Amino acid sequence: MTTPSDLDPRTLTALGVDGALEAAAHPRATAAVLSGLSAHPDARVRSRVARHPNAPLEVLGALAAAYPQEVLDNPGVPLLRLARPGFLNVFPGEGVSALLSLPTVPEWVLDAALRHEDYSVRTALAARPGLSEARVTALAGDAGWQIRETVARRDELSLALTRQLAADDDYDVRKAVAARADLPGDILRTLVEDSHGLVRASVARRLDLPLDCMLTLAADGDSDVLATLARRVDLPRNVREWLAGHDDPLVRAAALQGWHVPAAWLQRAQTDADPDVRAALARRPDTPAATLERLAHDEAESVRRAVLERDDLPEGAILALARAPEQDIRLHVASADGLPGSVLDVLLRDSDPNIRTILAVRPDLGLERLGWLARDDSAEVRRAVAYAAAPGTDTLRVLAADPNIGVRRAAAAHADLPTALADALGADPDAGVRLTVAGRADLSPALRDILMHDDDSSVRAEAPG
Repeated sequence: MTTPSDLDPRTLTALGVDGALEAAAHPRATAAVLSGLSAHPDARVRSRVARHPNAPLEVLGALAAAYPQEVLDNPGVPLLRLARPGFLNVFPGEGVSALLSLPTVPEWVLDAALRHEDYSVRTALAARPGLSEARVTALAGDAGWQIRETVARRDELSLALTRQLAADDDYDVRKAVAARADLPGDILRTLVEDSHGLVRASVARRLDLPLDCMLTLAADGDSDVLATLARRVDLPRNVREWLAGHDDPLVRAAALQGWHVPAAWLQRAQTDADPDVRAALARRPDTPAATLERLAHDEAESVRRAVLERDDLPEGAILALARAPEQDIRLHVASADGLPGSVLDVLLRDSDPNIRTILAVRPDLGLERLGWLARDDSAEVRRAVAYAAAPGTDTLRVLAADPNIGVRRAAAAHADLPTALADALGADPDAGVRLTVAGRADLSPALRDILMHDDDSSVRAEAPG
C-alpha cells in the first residue's frame, strides 16, 4: 500500500486513478500531498480531497465551487471554525456562492456570507429563499446596489422593506420594486412619478396598472415610457389615438404593436415618414397581403428586412425581395422553401453567382432551369449543378464537356453518370478527372482495365477499387 511519505507532491497529478484515490483517502495524507491531488484530472480524487480533514484551507476554498457538500461535510471544518472563525472570507466568491446554493446550509455559513467581502456572495445570499427577516433587513441596507436590487426581487418581502427600497437611491433597485406583483397603490403611484424613465417604464408594463396611473404616464416626457404604454391593449381610446399619432416614431411604432388596431391606423402607417413605423406594420400578423407587397418594395432596408422575417408572404412580396439590392436578403430568399416559379426565374438571372449557386442545388429547380445553369458564365455555378440530386442526362452531358476541370471532376462523381459519359471522362486529359472516375464503384471492366494502365500512378492505384 502506498503511504503519503512515499509520494512526491510534484508528480501527484500523474498518478493512476486507483493510486490517487487511495492516497486521497489515506488518513495520514499530508497537506502537500492533498494540495497536489486537488488538481488531479479525476473528479473522484478531487472529491475525496474536499472531504479530507488534512486538506489546507486554500485547497478547500478552491474545491468548494465544484464540491460544496463535500467541503461542508469535511470533518476538519469544525476545527477550522474554532481556529479561524472568518475563514470563509479566504474562499473565492464562487465557492461560497456554491455553498449557498445547497438545499440546506448551516446558519454559520449564512452569517459568514452576510459579512463576505465579495458582493457576488452577498447577492447570492440575497436571492436565497427562507432567509430570516433580520438577514433580509441587513441585506436591504447593503452598500452594493446589486444586493439591494436582489432583495427587491425576493418573493417574500415585508411592506416596510418594500417602502424602503422604493425610495432607494439607485434606479435599478426602484425598477425592481416597480416590477413586484404585490405593490400597494401608494407605492405604485409614487413610482409613476419616479425621476428615472426606466422605473416609470417598468410601472407602465404592469398588468394591474390603475387608470389614473395610465393617464399620468400618458403625459410623460420620455419616449421609452410612452412607447411602453402604447403597447398596452387596455388604454382609453383617446390615449391610444394620441399615442398612435405622436411626434416620436418610436411611440407610433409601439402603438402598432397592440393586439387590436383600427384599420385606419394600418392604412396611415403605410405612408408614415419613419421606417421604424413601417417596419412595425410589416411585422403585424393582420397586415394585408397588398400592404406587405408594397412594404417589400420600401426604400428603407429596415422595412424590407422586417418583411423578410415573415413566413406568410404573398408571391408579389417574395418577388420584390428577390430583387432587393441587399445580397443577403436575396440569399435568404434563394434558400427558402416552396418558392414560386416566378421567383426562381428572377433569381436564375441574378447578377450574383452566389445566388445562382444556391439555386443549383435546390431539389425543386427542375431540369429546364438546371440546364440553364449548366451553361452559366460562372464555373462555381456550373459545378454546383453537378452536385444536384437529379440534373438529368442532358445536363450531365453538358457538364462532362465543360472547359473547367473542376466542373468535369464534379460531374465524374455524380451517381447518375451514364456509362458512355464515364467512358469519355475516363479518357479526360486531366488526371484529377480520371482519378475521380477511377474511384467509381460502377466502372465497366473495360474502363477499369484502361484506368489500371493509366499514365498517372494515382489513377492506377485508385482503379482496382
